[in-house]
Amino acid sequence: MRRFWQTASLVFTALTAAIPAAHAQDRIDVVASFSILADFVRNVGGDRVQVATLVGPGGDAHVYTPTPADAKKITAAKLVIINGLGFEGWLPRLVKSSGGKAQVATATTGITPRKLEGHADPHAWQSVPNAKIYVANIRDALSGADPAGADTYRANAESYLAKLDALDGEIRAAVAKIPSERRKVISTHDAFGYFAEAYGIAFIAPQGVSTESEISAKDIARIIKQVKAEKLPAVFLESISDPRLMRRIAAETGAKVGGSLYSDSLTDEKGEAPTYIDMVRYNIKTLTSALTTE
Repeated sequence: MRRFWQTASLVFTALTAAIPAAHAQDRIDVVASFSILADFVRNVGGDRVQVATLVGPGGDAHVYTPTPADAKKITAAKLVIINGLGFEGWLPRLVKSSGGKAQVATATTGITPRKLEGHADPHAWQSVPNAKIYVANIRDALSGADPAGADTYRANAESYLAKLDALDGEIRAAVAKIPSERRKVISTHDAFGYFAEAYGIAFIAPQGVSTESEISAKDIARIIKQVKAEKLPAVFLESISDPRLMRRIAAETGAKVGGSLYSDSLTDEKGEAPTYIDMVRYNIKTLTSALTTE
């Protein structure tokens, strides 16, 4: 009898050890083009998805160069989720060359893009109301790729959307505390236009919507002149950009460096912005700290 229970115990242990592995095998493979999208997918997909990211934390999707490992990720994926609006110009060729059969979903579907110099501004996630559209599109894409999980995706999305509603309220309350005449700042590239339109803080940037765009001496001179004329209180660095330009503008105008903002990428888990909600909270805290003090 003792031997029977020893054998039964070993069998039970083996079976329970196999459950997580089987569960992992049941997950659908999803590729997200960059770290912010990956965070949205994890919140909606939960335990039913295995998420791979092409442009990881700290990366710049504007200038990213795909690798053979990226092609393998797409080949293995059932679903690829992209931002669209011209953000990942390198991605269509990668998807085609991978030879995979993954569905491709565009997270910005239904969003009316800002236009800047004739081009769409791809940074739509900087507005929390837009982020909610991303989440709805991701929910629908996951449900289409994995119909058996549709109820789970719907419930996860509803829970996350409630958190985004709360986040939107936090931002509006924080901005309301900034004197109206101080709601204007300089950032490195034009990544915060949707945030500006949604929340009433004006952003001026020497670069365009892409970090690939060249900055001319004329552009820099114009910005310096504007900062002096309007007595703009602060310039902000960006986590993905070279800080020297902003420091030069600060030195020549007397505006203070208000800190770094996260625009196109999250940090790793040990950083200040490992999730989208963390990123937005960090940015608004940095902005209000600089703009509410002389």
